[in-house]
Formats: sequence, structure tokens, C-alpha cells
Amino acid sequence: MVDVFSILLGGLQFTNKGRRLNLAPKTSLIAALLFAVHPVHTECVAGIVGRADLLCALFFLLSFLGYCKAFRENKEGNNFSIFWVLVSVILGAIAMLCKEQGITILGLNAVFDALVINKLNVLELIQKLLHKDKSLESAGLLRKGLLLRITLLMSGGATILYIRWRIMGTGPPAFTEVDNPASFADSLFVRAINYNYYYSLNAWLLLCPWWLCFDWSMGCIPLIKSVSDWRIIALAALWFCLIGLICQALCSEDSHKRRILTLGLGFLIIPFLPASNLFFRVGFVIAERVIYLPSIGYCILFTYGFSLLSKQAKKKKILAVAVLGILVVNVTRCALRSSQWRSEEQLFRSALSVCPLNAKVHYNVGKNLADKGNQSAAIKYYREAVRLNPKYVHAMNNLGNILKERNELQEAEELLSLAVQIQPDFAAAWMNLGIVQNSLRRFEEAEQSYWTAIKHRKKYPDCYYNLGRLYADLNRHIDALNAWRNATVLKPEHSLAWNNMIILLDNTGNLAQAEAVGREALELIPNDHSLMFSLANVLGKSQKYKESEALFLKAIKANPNAASYHGNLAVLYHRWGNLDLAKKHYEVSLKLDPMAPGTKENYNLLRRKLEQLQKKGGP
Repeated sequence: MVDVFSILLGGLQFTNKGRRLNLAPKTSLIAALLFAVHPVHTECVAGIVGRADLLCALFFLLSFLGYCKAFRENKEGNNFSIFWVLVSVILGAIAMLCKEQGITILGLNAVFDALVINKLNVLELIQKLLHKDKSLESAGLLRKGLLLRITLLMSGGATILYIRWRIMGTGPPAFTEVDNPASFADSLFVRAINYNYYYSLNAWLLLCPWWLCFDWSMGCIPLIKSVSDWRIIALAALWFCLIGLICQALCSEDSHKRRILTLGLGFLIIPFLPASNLFFRVGFVIAERVIYLPSIGYCILFTYGFSLLSKQAKKKKILAVAVLGILVVNVTRCALRSSQWRSEEQLFRSALSVCPLNAKVHYNVGKNLADKGNQSAAIKYYREAVRLNPKYVHAMNNLGNILKERNELQEAEELLSLAVQIQPDFAAAWMNLGIVQNSLRRFEEAEQSYWTAIKHRKKYPDCYYNLGRLYADLNRHIDALNAWRNATVLKPEHSLAWNNMIILLDNTGNLAQAEAVGREALELIPNDHSLMFSLANVLGKSQKYKESEALFLKAIKANPNAASYHGNLAVLYHRWGNLDLAKKHYEVSLKLDPMAPGTKENYNLLRRKLEQLQKKGGP
């Protein structure tokens, strides 16, 4: 980054030996340090999905440095290397394949070429174009091969965009209103004013990166619908600063100042354009990752501003301490934010204070709590998510699931029914609604809900599994077996479906078929102790005691605290005549679960039998 900032702040000059000079060593170092410790970069570095942004930035900057290398052997600026220009285009293409923003480096290379290599005066050029002055040669437009390089960059960019269009199809991804509410507003005024408000918030995150959040959608930022909204001040402040900088970049008599301000604004604005909603709708309101590249422009402007102040200030040590203080504060904020990214719970909870109106934040906190088994707290956050966004079907589905597990079936049914009414193709909600209806013994409605879920998601093994349970409750054994077979075809490792098939066949007296299914299941899932247990029961009933014993022991080794495993092994030994081993495992089973059904009765029978044998064998 020091190399990049030294070129942007100090210009591009080479020694006679072709070595690049660093004409701004201090300011480029400060800018690089500021970029390195900017807290807004934490999401890209700490988040797995941020790899795309980091790779894009890597090839983005390599493309820029490659373009600069095209002029390395220049002594008078009349020659350049087409090879390095093409390499720069290729690196820009790779950057774009990592992230769409990468394509903007080609535009920035063109701006750099015009301002630094050709030293164009943009205001003078505009004036000549407006007055139709034909002496554009004197303005530098045709000198040094600028038009050829611009043509190469534009052709490369057009080719890259065409290939990208061919890969992605004719349109951008489809987004919903909760992802980007302003883009769905009917009024052009509302859209424009909110887009500009989003720009001001992005600028504020660069200036004061204290309020950071992993997600800014779902009501986090309410829409501005009237000019009386006080937030209009933010828009005015943004454009006041931008217009002031643009005027200085165009009209300043100092060519060095014009160049740095124009490059700073270019690196600030141009990489942000794909996320600006100007060309197409984006799927977010604010995303910290999309200002990773624009922060380069911010660092240029910030550092240059401090360099101007240091030239005019009498007490330069105070400015040095201020810069050092900003760096220390940013490092501290980075460390704090990085610690929040270490776990889902910390990340989600940190967003509550930043975006308390964001339904997705409450949903994620609730989901995290539910995953940890804290259902009571999860319900609170799910309810808040639904309150903030009454059409949040995923929150309704998860809340309905928890209420179903707590046997609050009426409210669960209401929530799930509303979810499928809002989103008729929500397969998971249809399945969960079927489970609730099954629990309420409304079997026909449950069956219809299951089939609706399968209609919307053809490959849905869990739904086939629950459908099989419904058929089993209705004693429709063939339908149940077919449903569970479908579940295992779609998901061969579906242990519950295999187990239910074995148990149903066992209970209906089809021991040979149950054994065949059990062996098939264990071939696919050889380490599943529940399958071992079910098959061991079948083999025991088939009087294959030795093989049954081996499976029981293997299942107990995998799960030694399962009372039923010890109890059923004791029954096997009891039948087999190994009474001492039967007694041992009955006692282990009762120790693990004193209320185990049938075990105590079997144990008492065994004790009486042992007592009788002792009496017979006595003197």
C-alpha cells in the first residue's frame, strides 16, 4: 500500500536506471497506516465472505501498479509498454471476477493516465470542449499515446463486461423490499433522497467508524419520506463537502493540489459506483465491505489534508500527536470489532445497539440462543423480529417451531399459517405446519401440508420422513414405508427414516425384511448406534443371538449411557440363558433409568428364576 499511496500522493517518476522514486515518503506511510488500521475493513478481514473483497482489492491494486509499470522505461514520456497495459486489463478482469467493483480500476487507470502521465488540466479541457476548440493537441489529449491506452482500457472493459453478462445472464439477481427498501419506493424523489442519505452514511462510516453492524437492512435505516426530516442535513453536509472538493480539484491554481484531490475523489467515488444503485438495484442498504476500496480515496484526502495543515501550522507536534491519536483509536476499534467477530453471539449482540430496528438482527440473536437451547430467550427475540417486520416469514417459522416443541400448538399453527400465506412457496413452513396439524390430530390437513411442501421442494427428505410418521400413525404401513424409502433415497444418511422402517417392519412381524433394511442401512451409516440397536433387536427375535449380542455391545460402546441398550441386551441374555449377564445389564439399565418401562418387571422375573435355581441346586 505504501507503493500505491506514494504514486498517488507523490506522482510517478523514475530514475535513469528505471527505478521508481518515492516523492512522498512520509505522507504515503501515514496513508498506508491509516488504510491498514481502518475499522471498516474488519468485516472483510474477519468474515469468510470477505475473502472476495480482499482478493478483489489485491488484483485491483496489482492492476494499478501494472499500469504504472507501463511507463517505467519512459525518459521523456513518449513511449509506453502495451504489454503492461494489457496485463493491467487482465488483472482488472481477475479483480472483477472476485468482486464486481474490480472493473472500476480500468476507469481509475484512465483517470491516473490523464492526470499524472499526461498532466491534463480537466477544467481547461472542459472549456475547450465547450467552446469547440480544435486545439485539443495543446491540451495534451493526443499526446503520449493517451487515446490508444484509453481505447485499450475501454475495449478491455467492454469485453470483460460482455463475458460477465454472458456468464450471469441478462439481469441482476432478484432482491426483496426488505433488502433495499429505497429502491422499491414508488416516488423518484424518495428514492433519490434516500440513496443520497445512504451515501452520507457511508461517508460517515469512513470518517467515524464507531457504529459498525454486520447487517443494515430490514428497517435498520427508516426511509426519508419528507423534506422536513432532520436527516436531510446529512445530505446537505455531504454535498457541501463534495462540491467544495470538486471545485478545488478543478479550479485550484496549484497543479499538484488539483491532481491529488482529483485522484482522491476518483478513488473514493468510482469504486463505489457499482454499489450506488445508480446502474442497477443492489441487495443491501449499507455494506461495510463495499467501502473497502473507496477507503483508499478517503485515506488520500485525509492524509493530504493533514499535510496542508502541517505546512501552515506553527505547532506541528500537535498535529503529529493528533494523527498518532487517530491511528491508536482506529487500532483499538479494530481490536474491539475483531473480538466481536470471534463468535456469532458477540457479533449479533453488538448489532443490537447499532440497529435496534433491524428485524434480522433480532432474528439472528434469537436463532443463536435457540441453537444453544435457550428457547425462552429465543422466543423474546423472534417475537421482536416479527413485530418489527410483520412479513418476516423465517422468524415466524422458527418461532412456530419452538412453540410447537413447547406444545403451544394453537399459536404455532397461527404463525406457520401466516408464513405460508405471505410466502406460498415456503416449503419448510408448510412442513412444520403439517407437523403441528398432525399433533392436533388433523391428519388430512397435515397430509395436504406435507405434499404442498414437497410440491415446492421436490427433494425434501425431512418432509418425506414426517409424512411417513403421519402414515404410520394412521396405520397406512405401505405408504409409511414408501415415504421413508423416498427420504433415504434423497438422503442416504437419514438415520431416523432407516430406523423407523426397521421398527415398523419389526412391529408388523416382517423380521426378514426388517433385517434386510437394517443391514442396508448399516452399510451406508456403519457407525450409527441407533441402527445397530434396532437391527440387534430384530436379530434377537430371529434367534441370531451371537450376531445380535455383537451389535448390542457395539451400540453400548458407542453410547454407554443408553438405558434401553442395556435393558434390551439383558432381555437377549435372558432368552439366551446367560442369566448372570442378563442380571448385570438389567442392573446397569435400572441404574441409568430407574423408571425404564418393563425393565424392572423383567429384572424381578429374572431374580425369582435365579432364586428358584439356587433352591433346586441347594443341599
